Amino acid sequence: MKKQKKTLAGLQKRKAISGYIFISPFLVGFAVFMVKPLLQSLYMSFCNVEIAAGVINPVFTKIDQYKYALTIDPQFNQLLVQEFTRMLTNSLAIMVFSFFVALILNQEFKGRALVRAIFFLPVILSSGVILGLETNNSLMAQMQTDINEAVSGISITATVENLLRTANVGTKLFEQVFSIIDGIYDVAIASGIQIIIFLSGLQTISSSMYEAADIEGCTAWESLWKITFPMISSMFLVNWVYTIIDFCMRSDNQVIDKINSVMITDINYGLASAMSWLYFLIVMAFVGITSLLISKGVYYYE
Repeated sequence: MKKQKKTLAGLQKRKAISGYIFISPFLVGFAVFMVKPLLQSLYMSFCNVEIAAGVINPVFTKIDQYKYALTIDPQFNQLLVQEFTRMLTNSLAIMVFSFFVALILNQEFKGRALVRAIFFLPVILSSGVILGLETNNSLMAQMQTDINEAVSGISITATVENLLRTANVGTKLFEQVFSIIDGIYDVAIASGIQIIIFLSGLQTISSSMYEAADIEGCTAWESLWKITFPMISSMFLVNWVYTIIDFCMRSDNQVIDKINSVMITDINYGLASAMSWLYFLIVMAFVGITSLLISKGVYYYE
């Protein structure tokens, strides 16, 4: 028993060392390039930054910038609520969509590799130069306008939504559901990494577990919730954290646009820093609380 415990401890230690080696480039880069700007930004959030003749003069004002952002600024609180509502609904939609797509892609069928590549293609399209081509290409913009004009007045979701509103059935819940349906392209294009992570987890599940379940008379639905879901529950935690962070870095984030406007247009570095830190702390608190709740249902196995 002692030898077995020592062997397991040695294995865990080697895994930990390997993990630290893999993340060491990030840790070094963060320490060299990010720590100083972060501390400067934190200090400026407590100051009224005066700029004159190329000289930056921060004047310490305690928490005045935070008070202004939370109690006086007419847009910041409203944008926070809107973005967090959108983040919650979109993140849940991405998790559900990516999980069931991964289940489909894990099945045996002809052309499976091609289909997997197609689902992962949005990840490539949403990065680097190709993203710039997609967002700034005048030809694509004109094509989108022509398509919208061609299908105007025949939107199925809009028709159903109008019917529900006429019947006094439309509520905020329906509005969120329809907004997700209308934004299904955004959901699909943001699900590539999550699909790959879920797929990698599904491929680690031994087929013998499903065979034993079949022998015991379990249906496919029961196997999903009794075997598949618990065995990849840790992947839900990973994907949830990734999805939240990825959403907060999107180019259409109105809170980020507001912070950029205050910093660039108003040239108010102190207030922009305070807003940035408030947004960062709120996001981290949300990630921490939701991760704690999700981790209670995670099943870990050796």
